[in-house]
Amino acid sequence: MTAYLNQRKEISQTGVLVSPLGLGTVKIGRNTAVKYPQQFKIPDDTQVLELLAQAWDLGINLIDTAPAYGNSEQRLGELLSQQPHDFVIATKVGETFDPSTGKSHYNFSPEFITTSIQQSLKNLNRDVLDIVLIHSDGNDTQIIQQGALEVLAGLKQQGLIRATGMSTKTVEGGLLALQQSDLAMVMHNLDYKDEQAVLDQAKLDNKSVFIKKALASGHLTPDSAQDNFNLIYANPAVSSIIIGTINPTHLKDNVLKAIKALSN
Repeated sequence: MTAYLNQRKEISQTGVLVSPLGLGTVKIGRNTAVKYPQQFKIPDDTQVLELLAQAWDLGINLIDTAPAYGNSEQRLGELLSQQPHDFVIATKVGETFDPSTGKSHYNFSPEFITTSIQQSLKNLNRDVLDIVLIHSDGNDTQIIQQGALEVLAGLKQQGLIRATGMSTKTVEGGLLALQQSDLAMVMHNLDYKDEQAVLDQAKLDNKSVFIKKALASGHLTPDSAQDNFNLIYANPAVSSIIIGTINPTHLKDNVLKAIKALSN
């Protein structure tokens, strides 16, 4: 069943190999000021361990996290050390979240980026970060022009990061990210196709794309999920779709839909 998910795709000649479906982990670290349609309770350690084991058994090797996801990084650092599996972790830099105010704060200065990377290495209990993405506040072009991706490239040269990129919110930002890094993370689904140009350019440039909000953070109807997966995987540049869930049934259902789409 998992044969199609076990067909790893390389991130832009970096040697980083990822499954076509990734597990988003905001819900293991934060349940305030999130945009999901229903409230949820943060799972305990046993539940997270079971979810991680299930994800691996289903063929998923990619985990997506971020400093802005509450204590997601810290929990993954602790819990993954109890797992025998070598997951690929994608984290981010630039956004932090203050639970006391429910607001995000953004900083894209070289000093902040460097400090944040060191903290993520510590949180995740890693010597090297597999993938680091700039966590954009929407001002993609400005962030890139002020050198944020260049800072990541420098840290990659130092051997602290294996692949770099940016979670963008504009077509212009996505295209610039492809020029200056290994991948762009963009939104793409049946209701939102505005960033198709980034997917097309990534194919031409032999760069990689991660898809966020493929199911519109749970707002799309369940019966449209298969059509969404079919639409997204029709783009050759897509290396992985990140699905955020803490529900084992939902996880398995999404895997089955992804396999069906990939086998078409």
